[in-house]
Amino acid sequence: MSVKIRLRRMGANKKPFFRIVATDIRSANAGNFLEELGWYEPGKKTDNYKLDLAKAEAWLAKGAQPSETVAILIKKSRKSATTP
Repeated sequence: MSVKIRLRRMGANKKPFFRIVATDIRSANAGNFLEELGWYEPGKKTDNYKLDLAKAEAWLAKGAQPSETVAILIKKSRKSATTP
């Protein structure tokens, strides 16, 4: 089973927000997922995402592949975790 960390779209028309989930690559975008790792809301100016970095790192260690957007969010989380 191949696992991908990607965004799951939710919200109303023209007001999207996303949940960051670990899912099987064969499942639909709005289908089943294995674990929820956080959320991302692109409409907000500040604090527009929350990611449980420990869970994300655990999935990456198991071989999960992040999508492009999720990879950027993981990189931001790592940077903010090391910066005081």
